[in-house]
Amino acid sequence: MADEIDLGAYDYVVVGAGSAGCVLANRLSADPSIKVLVLEAGGRDDWIWFHIPVGYLFAIGHPRADWLLETVGQPGLDGRVLAYPRGKVIGGSSSINAMIYMRGQAQDYDNWRQKGLVGWGWADVLPFFLRHEDHIAPKGDHHRSGGEYRVEHPRVRWDILDAIRQAAAQAGIPPVEDFNGGDNSGSSYFQVNQRAGRRWSTASAFLKPVLARRNLRLETKVEVQRIELDGRRVTGLRAVRGGQVLTARVSGELILAAGAIGSPLILQRSGIGEPEALRRAGVAVRHALPGVGANLQDHLQIRPVYKVSGVRTLNTDYANLVRRVGMGVDYALRRSGPLTMAPSQLGMFCRSDPSRATPNLQFHVQPLSLDRWGEGLHRFGAFTASVCNLRPTSRGSVGLSGPGLADPPRIDPNYLDTQEDRDVAVASLRWARRIASQPALARYAPQEFRPGAAIEADEDLLAAAKVLATTIFHPVGTAAMGAADDPLAVVDARLRVRGLDGLRVVDASVMPAITSGNTNAPTVMIAEKGAAMILEDRR
Repeated sequence: MADEIDLGAYDYVVVGAGSAGCVLANRLSADPSIKVLVLEAGGRDDWIWFHIPVGYLFAIGHPRADWLLETVGQPGLDGRVLAYPRGKVIGGSSSINAMIYMRGQAQDYDNWRQKGLVGWGWADVLPFFLRHEDHIAPKGDHHRSGGEYRVEHPRVRWDILDAIRQAAAQAGIPPVEDFNGGDNSGSSYFQVNQRAGRRWSTASAFLKPVLARRNLRLETKVEVQRIELDGRRVTGLRAVRGGQVLTARVSGELILAAGAIGSPLILQRSGIGEPEALRRAGVAVRHALPGVGANLQDHLQIRPVYKVSGVRTLNTDYANLVRRVGMGVDYALRRSGPLTMAPSQLGMFCRSDPSRATPNLQFHVQPLSLDRWGEGLHRFGAFTASVCNLRPTSRGSVGLSGPGLADPPRIDPNYLDTQEDRDVAVASLRWARRIASQPALARYAPQEFRPGAAIEADEDLLAAAKVLATTIFHPVGTAAMGAADDPLAVVDARLRVRGLDGLRVVDASVMPAITSGNTNAPTVMIAEKGAAMILEDRR
């Protein structure tokens, strides 16, 4: 291998230019006296499908855009191995995700505060959501315009989704205007991170507009091998790009923002983690921290499909050449129509049973159906009523299979490990049936294609759920915040890694418990708040 290249010394080195890292790069470099280096393992977003909203269909599963990770076989899903998409590009997963802007529920953050995490209640975090928001139609105290992160309403509507929303109301899920005021009960069309019909990733919003700053340096296609330590003090890192070794030194802080998979793996390769797990992977222990890679939480979605007739769906439109051409024309001329679609347009939040204080089920309803993402649409009219358990009690882990960058990570979400999660899975399928059976949908003659109306007993519905379920790409919690008496806490309430100086984690991995909805907006908020704390502590 060639001689090492020294990238120099910086006040802050940010590892990862994803949903969190782009925000950190923007905020930390706003002071021209602060020197910031950002290292991104993926590449630039110079591919058209990173910017046309429907491009997720092409980006997910493509080696240019996706790390192509997989889980280990999941006992709770009959041993199935699931694809685990993660963005391989500046903007990270915000460049390939569903674009859904969802903060979660006020109770999520109040529960964090009640775990001893001072400053993380709903009233504490709302200002950090607002700090960067640019809402197309802000109303009340829960939205604002003028920030970097654009939030818009969908630019396409479907009669079938309007009918499903009416059916949901008949089933007891009322229509609401906004999911983002702290209570997301009800049904509404998702707000999306788009600007005038184009995906608005964190790279577009926060990073690219400030790359001309002389105190900010971005290096792409750089994978971090390990963090360098002098005793308990972080001094820099060692990385590779192609066959070249790169090093960087840090006088202030090294900030991991590589995500719920990447950040714990970097810690573990650096000898920071659960000692026995590190030894099994061939890594010398430098700092024992048992919670690194533990506490993995994810939203598992189950995808019931209903055939319909007498109404347009994306399945039928895409099968029609004239309409398919029309989609392209509509997008080219007006930046509207199906090419602006997020993977899901209609959302519904409800309780799996009346004992729940707040909704614990989220439906992502789509006017389309397919066997799996990356494959073609079905040739018949249909909708998919994907439903996930918002607060799973199963816990998984992320770990090393070996000490090198080429060794694949061991990702084990441990889906449906608890009886509670299995019960919620059955209840969620029954909720989908309740909605589909309402009078508002009768004129479209919905027929349950999957799992199939003949499947009725709880044990049979659970078996079907194991076949239909897949990740909705929301991993969190693998470097969790915790109070001083929490043995699995990796970082404190100020996101500092316990027992080390000059090291923080600022991304979705710090969530102690998963939020009740899509996780991108909370991750951006965490980065906004994290940057503010870093700058406060600098002073």
